[in-house]
Formats: sequence, C-alpha cells, structure tokens
Amino acid sequence: MTSEQIMNTGSVSGDCGSAQARARTHVQAYVQTQARQNGSSKDGSATNGPARNDSAKGGPSGRKHGLQRCHAMLRPVSLRALLPWLMSIIGIASALCLVIAWFPSTVWNTPIVSSDAPAHYYFIRRLLDEGLGAALHLWPHDSFYPPLFHICAYLVIKIAVLFGVQCSIYAAFNITWIIASGVIFPAGMLVLCRYFLQRWNRGNPISNPISRISQALSTSESSSVSESSNISNQQVPSAGNRQYDAASDATFVLQNLIGLFVPVLAVSSVCHPYGLLNAGPLIAFGFAMSLLPFLIAATLRLFDAIAAREHIAKWLAITAVAGVVCLVAHPRIAFTYALILVPFIVLRLPWKLILGAFIAMCVGAVAFVALMLTSFKSDRWANPDSWFHSHQPSKNLWESISFCLTDGLDGFPAILFALLLIAGTAAAFVCASRRAAARASDSFSSAASTVVPVASADVDVDASTSDIAVSAADSPVSVSCPPPASHSNATDAASASSESSRLRRNDRLRDVIALTAAFLLVALVYVCTVTLVGALPNIISAPWYRDENRIMTMLPLVALPLLVIGINALAECVSACAASASFAPSASSFSTKNSASSVPSLSSASAVSSVKNASFASNWIVLIAVFLVIAILAVSAQIVCPSRSAARDTIIAHSSLNQSDPNEQLTEQKIAVLRKVTKRTGTQATIISDPLNGSMYAETLFNANMLYPIINARTDVPSAPFGKVETAFASGDAQQVLGTVCPLTDAPEYFLTMGDQAQSLQSFPYRAQYDSFHNEELIDAYVDGGTLVKVADYSQYGQGWALYRFGCAD
Repeated sequence: MTSEQIMNTGSVSGDCGSAQARARTHVQAYVQTQARQNGSSKDGSATNGPARNDSAKGGPSGRKHGLQRCHAMLRPVSLRALLPWLMSIIGIASALCLVIAWFPSTVWNTPIVSSDAPAHYYFIRRLLDEGLGAALHLWPHDSFYPPLFHICAYLVIKIAVLFGVQCSIYAAFNITWIIASGVIFPAGMLVLCRYFLQRWNRGNPISNPISRISQALSTSESSSVSESSNISNQQVPSAGNRQYDAASDATFVLQNLIGLFVPVLAVSSVCHPYGLLNAGPLIAFGFAMSLLPFLIAATLRLFDAIAAREHIAKWLAITAVAGVVCLVAHPRIAFTYALILVPFIVLRLPWKLILGAFIAMCVGAVAFVALMLTSFKSDRWANPDSWFHSHQPSKNLWESISFCLTDGLDGFPAILFALLLIAGTAAAFVCASRRAAARASDSFSSAASTVVPVASADVDVDASTSDIAVSAADSPVSVSCPPPASHSNATDAASASSESSRLRRNDRLRDVIALTAAFLLVALVYVCTVTLVGALPNIISAPWYRDENRIMTMLPLVALPLLVIGINALAECVSACAASASFAPSASSFSTKNSASSVPSLSSASAVSSVKNASFASNWIVLIAVFLVIAILAVSAQIVCPSRSAARDTIIAHSSLNQSDPNEQLTEQKIAVLRKVTKRTGTQATIISDPLNGSMYAETLFNANMLYPIINARTDVPSAPFGKVETAFASGDAQQVLGTVCPLTDAPEYFLTMGDQAQSLQSFPYRAQYDSFHNEELIDAYVDGGTLVKVADYSQYGQGWALYRFGCAD
C-alpha cells in the first residue's frame, strides 16, 4: 500500500467497521470536492482540451475516472482493516499453543488429585445424571455453587456425543480449562489493552509532533502571504505528506504488534491461569478470572458512553450481560472487579454516580459480611487478628513487591518486564502531563485567535474525525474560519465543541493515574496476603480467603495494560525528541533564508520536509526497537519459566498413581480397590467413606454412588445427609446410626475403609470431623454389634482396608 493511498483513505484504526465507514465518508467527500472544483473551473477548462471539458462537466469519462479512483481508495482500507484481526488471531492462536504445550498430559486419563478437584468432577457428573436443571443446586445438600465452568464441560461432552465421540469427565474438564485459559483469557486481555491503546493514540500521537512543527513553520510563513507562497504550498507538500503518512503507518504497525504480543504475554506468567489449576484446583474462580477482562472493558466503555452522553443504553446492557456471566462463573469475582475499577470510578464518573457506586459497594460489603456471619459459625469474628490463624507468610517484603513488578515472571524476562513497566509508566506520566499543559496553552492561543487551530498532539479527537485532523495538520497552510451561518448556529457549535473538549480532556493522564492506582491496590492486597500478618492484613485480604493464588491472578489485569501504554509512551517520547532535534536546525535555516526577503519561497516546505524525513526514520527505528524488545520479552518468557514448569511438575505429581505413601489420595492400590468395590456394590447402592482417603474419586472413575464425594460437608443445613451420618457414626449409638443411614435410599448402604487420611490434605481445616470414619475401635464395636457386616476384605492392599454393609432390613 502506497503513502498516497493511505493519505486518500485517511488514518484507519484497528476497528474494521469504523475503518470501512470512514472510507466511504472520504470517498463521498472526494467526489463532492471534485464536483465543486470541476464546476468552479468550467470557464478556464476550455483551453485544456475536450477530455478535460468532459470530465469537468461530469461526462462519462469523468464519472468513470471517479469510480475507478473510489474503488482504488477502498482496497487499501480493507487491507488495513483486516490487519488488526489477522494479528489478533495469530496472537491468540500462539497463546493457545503455549497453553496446550504446557498442559500436563497425565491428567487426560486420571484425575488431578487435590483438595477441590473431586468436587468439580462430581458437579460435572451430577449435571450428566440430572441434566442442566441441577445447575442451580450442584452441592450434594442442594445449595448453589457457581456452575458455569461445569455447564461448559457438560456441553463439551454432549457435543462430542453428537459426533459419535465418548468424552470422559476428565477430558471435558481439561478441554474447558484449555479453552478458557488459552482462548478466552488472552482474547479478553487483548480487548482490554486495545481499549487503553486506542484512547492513548487518539490523533496518532506518535506522528503528531510533525503536525505541530508543520503548524509552527506555516505560522511563521503566513505573516507575509503572497501568490508565490500559495503556489509553494500547493505544489511541494506531496512528498512530505507521503513521509508523514508513512510515520502514521508506524503508529498503526505498533498498535498491531501490541495486538500480536499481548495474548502471548497474558499466558506467560504463572499468575494466571497456571497457578489456579495447581491450587485446588480453583476452577470456578479461574474461569471467572478469564472472563473478567471483558467485563472491565465493557464497564470502561460504559464510562465513555456516560461521559459522551450517547450509546449509554447499549453499553449498559453489554456490561450487565457480562456481569451476570462473570457472577455465574464465580460471585467472588465481584471483589476483584470492584478493586480494579475503583480508581476509574473516581476519576471518570460524575460525582453523583461516584456516590452511587460507593453506596452499592457498601451495600454489597454489608451483605457479604452478613452471609459470612450466618453461613460460617465462629467465635473469632470479633477478633480479626485471629482470622486465618493457620496462615503463614510465604515471601518477605522485597520478594512480594518484586513479584508484583515482574508479573510473576522469572529471571531475565522478569527484569525486562519490570524495567519496561517502570520506565513506561514514567514516560506515560510525562507524555500525559505535557499533553495537559499543551492543551491549556492551545486553549489560550485559540481564544485569542480568529484562525481555526490545526489538530495537534494535544487535542483529543474521535476516531471518526482523526483522519481529517491529521490531513489538516499536515498541510502548512492555515485554515481560515468559514463565515458563520447564524449567531445561534455558531453558539451551538461552540457549546458542543466546548462540551466535547470538557468530556475528553486529560484522558491520557486520567488513564495513567487510574491504571497506576489499580496496580498499587492489587500490589497492596498481594503484599498483605503473602507477607504481612495482623488484623489489618486479614481484613484487606479476607474477600479472597487470604489466598495467594486468588490474588496473584489480578496482576496481569493491571500490569499488562500499564505496560502497553508505557511502551507506547516510550515510543512517542523517542519520536518526539527526534522530531524536535530535527526541527531546530530546519527552523533556523528557514528563518535565515527568509530574513532578507519579504517574498516567501520554497524554503518552508523544505524545512518541513527535512523534519518529516527525520521523523519518518525515527518512527520506524522506534518501531523496530519496540518490536525487538517485545519479541525478546515474549520469547524469553517461554524459555525461562521455572515457576510455570514447577506448577506443571506439581500437577503431574498429583496425577501420578505411583505414590510412596500408601495412604495418599489415589494410588494404584486404591484404584484397584475402588474398581472392585464398585463391581460388587453396583452403581445404585450408597457407599459411605472418609472423603479424605481418596474414596470420593470412585464417583467419576467408576460411576459409583458415593455419599458426598466432596471434602467440605456442611452440617448446618437441613438437607445435609452426610453431616447427619457423620454425627451419628461418631456417636457410637448403633440405633442412631441405622436410623440415619438406612432411610437414605432404597438400595443397600455400604461403608468403606481405606486407611488414614492423606498427608496432602492435612492442611484442610475441617479434617477432624471425619476422624470417626477411620477409628478402628469404633468400627470394630459396630461390627461386633451387627451394625456393620464385613462383605469384602482388602487387607492385601492396605492394613484394615475392607468393605462393610450396614445392617439395614432391606
């Protein structure tokens, strides 16, 4: 695509629809301009021959030429509109490949043996057994659990059946996680980063220093306007325009490079999604975190709509839908959402909406506290210092701060990320502050001038008008104000312009401050969680259970957008410095050459051209440098990644059946026992066992009917049969045991012993409530009294392993 074509079509942003709309607008404007010019030059065109006269009068050849020109202008617009989509697809595909390459292959046939994994497998099994109607009460005691991840896994199985493929629960679980982590999350981060990048680059800021220099030179020349200066202005700038547009191309390419590498960087850190698959796994919360970037981006768009007072209903609906989806994935995501958005609410909303938002947050906080007080009984609520009493700090202060600055990366990539983040944030503050100062200067100048100011780096323009502004700024000719149609129209236009400027002023500075504040808030919560102890850190991190794995997932949401606009600001600073350095000798040469003559010459155009040549080179040099830096960061993060490798190795170890401890949750011996137990009891009989010995995996491995095959059983709800059975079994009263167990189902009830609780689950805070299920003296007493009858002995696999049948009158 040539520079002339880009100039004809205008500067095109990454949005395909807006690019095509602007292309059509420019084509129509071109045709109308040509018609006016042809109409005004009819009298002077007779000497140019018949062909010229025919074109001027709108004859066939003129119409044909206009159509060909319009068609030629539309082609490059389409290519430029497709490029952002192509780069995004490549970036997301690369992120998906990285996630698949990292994913442990051992968990496709065996489950992840961890604290929360059995519950998630059980939820998918329940959906398969009872249908989607069970989504609102997935817990065995029929209470609500966020079902979106499990519904997606259920749909994967059902879709596979349509193609004649039998997909296991574990395979569906893994496929859903890979899609969420390798497609949804990087795509959401790309949408979020593009949002900030588009706001930052309003008016092509990397190229705008040239427009200001062109304006300065043209202002100097306009003091002695003559016919010769008009001729020079009409003839010379074409070469300079091509260079200016090439510099604009550098901005366009930079934006697409960001789109290419953001998805890769999003999945390069151990923060998310890898950590959550290893921690529990925290599947529902991780799925909600993968969706959260879309909700944040939609909310920020809603803020823009409120400021502009247009399309509010549209973005309100989109934000509401995205919010409901995220809440269905996991309601606790609301705390992360509120924490990140607080700075944007304060800086970008009217005070009434700020007050309303904080009232809503307070109401939500009170509701959350009420829920915790009523759901979890404890005598430590009034003493926050005693909350999370078993929690131990995992990092010192410097380690926790450096982890935040490096976004959880390792080694050289971590150092490079931290340097770019710090330097980019500083550059962003400098650029945003200078823009605000220059805006104030421009406002003062425009108030005292009768000339319409040309678009500059310090004027926010919408995407729909940026093309015209860039073209006008590139011309070294001042544009005179058109005569007003009426006083009222002029007043309305001035009012609208003032309102638009007021709504969009200091957007850069607001974004930088808000993103930095959000990053600091997330870092504060992380430091409180992994380093500090006491009442205040407990209160701050309580919404995330003072869990490092949940809190570290927030870091990419604030670190990557801050890195993106920081890199863009660094590139802009370097380009502006190069343009300023070229402007000084060019302006001096122009002033010397014109001081002895009152008639302007072509020297102004030469000066502008030399500045544009220098800026053209500097812009593309900056582009190449940025490409190399981001590429080095993205590639090295895949080579130096011990944290991700450690998480993968841990998951592989958890899914291995070759355990040295025979009492671990799942071993070769326990797999053999569970297979034999299910074959003997069938899939309808109820089997009761200690959930901390690994027996709950029989539910999804062999479709056994385990009573509460999850760990955290509640005893404070009426529909909690496992809690009642546990209480009755611990009582030692045979009549109470049979009276509780026998009415559970019409099928027989069994009791399974498989040794002590697994060592990997000793950190579970409620493990003591299941001690009666492996109390040998209590079990022997029930056997002696006939409450339990041994039907199978598995002592060859482990001491005391056996299957008993409850002595119910079936």
